[in-house]
Amino acid sequence: MSDLWRQSASDIAQLVKNGDVSAVEVTQSALARLGKVNPAVNAVVTEMPEQALSEAKRIDETIAKGNSAGILGGVPITVKVNVDQAGHATTNGLRLQRDLIATTDNPVVSNLRKAGAIIIGRTNTPAFSLRWFTRNSIHGHTLNPHNPKITPGGSSGGAAAAVAAGICAIGHGSDIGGSIRYPAYACGVQGLRPSLGRIPAMNFTGPDRHIGGQLMAVSGPIARSVADIRIAFEAMAAEDLRDPWWTPVPVNIPLKRKRAALTINPDGLDVVPEVEQALRDAANRLEHAGWQVIETECPPLRKPALLQATLWLADFRRNPQIISDENDPDANFIYAQMDELCPKNDLNGVLDALQTRATLLREWQLFLDEYPVLICPVSAELPFPDQLDVESPAAFRRVMEAQLTQIGLPLMGLPGLAVNTGMIGNTPVGVQLVAGRYHENALLLAGEAIESGGVTPSAIDPVQ
Repeated sequence: MSDLWRQSASDIAQLVKNGDVSAVEVTQSALARLGKVNPAVNAVVTEMPEQALSEAKRIDETIAKGNSAGILGGVPITVKVNVDQAGHATTNGLRLQRDLIATTDNPVVSNLRKAGAIIIGRTNTPAFSLRWFTRNSIHGHTLNPHNPKITPGGSSGGAAAAVAAGICAIGHGSDIGGSIRYPAYACGVQGLRPSLGRIPAMNFTGPDRHIGGQLMAVSGPIARSVADIRIAFEAMAAEDLRDPWWTPVPVNIPLKRKRAALTINPDGLDVVPEVEQALRDAANRLEHAGWQVIETECPPLRKPALLQATLWLADFRRNPQIISDENDPDANFIYAQMDELCPKNDLNGVLDALQTRATLLREWQLFLDEYPVLICPVSAELPFPDQLDVESPAAFRRVMEAQLTQIGLPLMGLPGLAVNTGMIGNTPVGVQLVAGRYHENALLLAGEAIESGGVTPSAIDPVQ
């Protein structure tokens, strides 16, 4: 079966478990696909064929002995270059870190390995994982497989492009301000930003992050189907006490009721007609699946977005020299724009931000108790023209405004799921679902209902 790369993670795991195909055959198929299409998109920047085939052979030997290979046994995946993977550089898109070789796996990588996943490569990110576009001075430019003139998203643009192009069944991503949800949207696939504390993660190549990163940065899966998001999430969420934020909460908390809120213009966000149509389409699909959908306003997002940017930028402001030392043109421009937009804060300002976070989270939690799922935009616009954010200060502000939901929601540590709803020509479109903390199951159930009302994304050949 030379087209095994087309199969879903769920199907691959079942085929390998049943002995219908070997993990080696699956891996060979994925590596062949990687070699064929990656030059067109530059999604994977580090390939590891020998390591992947060795791991696949081990999976086959485990199954031959009658033992379980794990829920992702034999599934080809990719890992983003901003997380530690033993033996490889955690570049985070930086020339400064080209020799920062990890000796210990990040817990999320450990959990994927324990679940039987086979890592075939590491995927691109912008410098410092700083943008909703993916280009840097060490690994180059990642293109969107659907249309090279639009962004693949960022910062997990490499992961989303790899999944969309059939290089892997599951891509690991990370999200502090939309870095899973937006690339999934831009590349026409599905992406889950889990709750804070759900998926353990820690890079041992550096110290623990400051409070902004600790509260808002999470790892999560990108895949072509919600079913694959579900099993990848379960694998990633396994216990690892090396992350002190990891929380022992059941993965599948029951859904209280099939009730959703629909917010077209959260906090006054002006969305383009195509995005509004996608939101109403998703709401109709949910209603046809037996959900009650009520159009209403959601809690504020502009204040959370400002506080998120303030806490996140505080890390850079403590060590601004790193930006000039790397001297990546895109990062230089983006940081200058961010620095101008975000008020400078002293210790009291940071403490005030943390205090206000509790107030905002309370309001959101109460809302999401009444409406277990919120349907809202991923972005106010269709996926941007590639590199729009560095065209001018005005273009940067346009991008920041459109990404309001991407920036605001991480402050509260809430989970979000980007669900593809279709294509407008060669441009993907979709919606974002939001739920209360640890209620990823509500997102996945709603996402499955929306997905089943349309066409599940399939792997595509990159458009050149």
